[in-house]
Amino acid sequence: MRYKTLSIVILCLLSYQMAVSQFNTSDFEYEPSETYPFGRLNPKAPSETADFSALIGECDCKSLTRNAQGEWKKDSVDMIWRFKYFMNGMAVQDETLKYDGLHTSSIRQYNADSAKWYVTFYSSSVASPLPSVWEGGKKENDIVLYRPQKAPNGTDGYYRLTFTDISEQGYNWRGEWVSVDESFVYPTWLIFCKRASQ
Repeated sequence: MRYKTLSIVILCLLSYQMAVSQFNTSDFEYEPSETYPFGRLNPKAPSETADFSALIGECDCKSLTRNAQGEWKKDSVDMIWRFKYFMNGMAVQDETLKYDGLHTSSIRQYNADSAKWYVTFYSSSVASPLPSVWEGGKKENDIVLYRPQKAPNGTDGYYRLTFTDISEQGYNWRGEWVSVDESFVYPTWLIFCKRASQ
């Protein structure tokens, strides 16, 4: 009886090993790996998924915001901004690690039907059941995203996020409130990023 039980256990272990071996990294070859620490673009993904290709990797950045009086703070916050392909190369995820203890992450997915990027934002400051979502796309060499947001006086407008000056050396980012026709622009957050040495 003891040998029969042992045989069943061995058979179960062998079956488990065979099942696990079928799900190896070659099944998800576009996920981050030792060879490709930031993943790779899946050729089955919408071609626009490559919009973020120049941002994939890690940058050392300086984050600058306004104070309660509306003036730019004198000191910036150091941060690491890391972009990678995920969902087996079908989307892009990024995370910021800020030295002030406020960390963020976004999931970036391109929808070919609407021809728009949808970016869902998460923050370590609060776990929200309804995270903020921006939408937009490439405008010439920039990536521009919008989310409806009223001004403090109730005026309709958007909070606009722009990745600009994108190159192999890094990129810059702006967060700003804009009027509906974008004739009025009020920047509230600036980030300057330089490619980290790999």
